[in-house]
Amino acid sequence: SSHKCMFLTNGAPFERELNRRYLICVFLPRVDKDRSGVISDSELQQALSNGTWTPFNPVTVRSIISMFDRENKGGVNFNEFAGVWKYITDWQNIFRNYDRDNSGFIDKNELKQALTGFGYRLSDQFYCTLIEKFDRQRKGQVAFDDFIQCCIVLQRLTDVFRRYDTDQDGWIQVSYEQYLSMVFNIV
Repeated sequence: SSHKCMFLTNGAPFERELNRRYLICVFLPRVDKDRSGVISDSELQQALSNGTWTPFNPVTVRSIISMFDRENKGGVNFNEFAGVWKYITDWQNIFRNYDRDNSGFIDKNELKQALTGFGYRLSDQFYCTLIEKFDRQRKGQVAFDDFIQCCIVLQRLTDVFRRYDTDQDGWIQVSYEQYLSMVFNIV
């Protein structure tokens, strides 16, 4: 697709419109390496930084792409990319807000503050489990991309749990096959 790169605001707030035009006219062509008009997961992964000089978590990239890829084409088009970019930017702001020591990582206490702020009530032991599961670099803390993945997985698990927790008491009773179905819907 071709996009006109004239910098007119057409009544939209100037800064937001300028950011959108920059995204479409300058940044997007640099990301869409094969000029297909679709940003693949590998193209998006190359464009993203997790602040640790390591590749952005490919599982996180695939999770994000799948949220915005409305036609199941294995990537996002230009319009969908604007949503992807806003999503990532919003997560970046959340991450920076809870990365109290500006280390570029979220430790167990910072993760607890973040997830408590999102409404989760979890034990200290479970925060250790989360750090262990999502700390790909084995530093006892999670980088930006792994923080996003942790939050995505936790939200998906919570959504599935809530479908079975009809009386909303925090307890469910499921058969083994129901449990497997719940897990397979997430992984």
